[in-house]
Amino acid sequence: MSNETGLEIVSYGSYYRVGSTDVNQTCFSKVLLTAEALEAKSIRVWAGTKNYEDSSQEEISSIVEDTLKIAEMAAEKKIAICFEFHDGTLTNNNYSALKFSNLVVHPNVFFSWQPPHGYKTSYALQGLKELLPRLYTVHIYHWTVGSKDKNTVNGTLRELIYPDEYHRHPLSQGESDLALYLKCLLNEGKEIPILIEFVKGDCPEQFIEDALFLSHLVKNISKDLPFIRQF
Repeated sequence: MSNETGLEIVSYGSYYRVGSTDVNQTCFSKVLLTAEALEAKSIRVWAGTKNYEDSSQEEISSIVEDTLKIAEMAAEKKIAICFEFHDGTLTNNNYSALKFSNLVVHPNVFFSWQPPHGYKTSYALQGLKELLPRLYTVHIYHWTVGSKDKNTVNGTLRELIYPDEYHRHPLSQGESDLALYLKCLLNEGKEIPILIEFVKGDCPEQFIEDALFLSHLVKNISKDLPFIRQF
């Protein structure tokens, strides 16, 4: 059905927790079968269930071992493994994500990235640049945390309260930060899918507006970059 309508499934967003058999509701082989049926190009997975600094060496080793195992399984089906960049996993911040990426060097293991909540734009951009060589997808949204108008809560000081302290906005209201992220991606010179999520009000019309804005912004930024495919 997707092929018939011209849609491409870049990633199957699984909730498989790598190296954590006690919390997974299904084995990876079933996850892989689903991705194959969907003709997805990659499978989104999660690096365990704890932040890097809260994980024991035994837990980290188990996640690394399982990563290499599922990477081989997925490679046989020509499907990539892509780790979520997220709190509560071994990719909970810039330092952790980079450290973990160096432990799972495999041609079929990649990473996703999304703007971390409550941090300065410069910090977010640094993390994006560090993962660029292994980047497969990017999640884009415009949230603010703490104050409704701007980020006032530093995620390193205390846990953010969801959903009360998270405020969704149209992508256009975050143009300045988004433009920096897009320039970084476009300058890399390779095609990296951008996935829109957390749309304001979960509104279909807002999603269309955000998609059109994103497309327009990419075109404007890429005008001076001849190697970028125009959309």
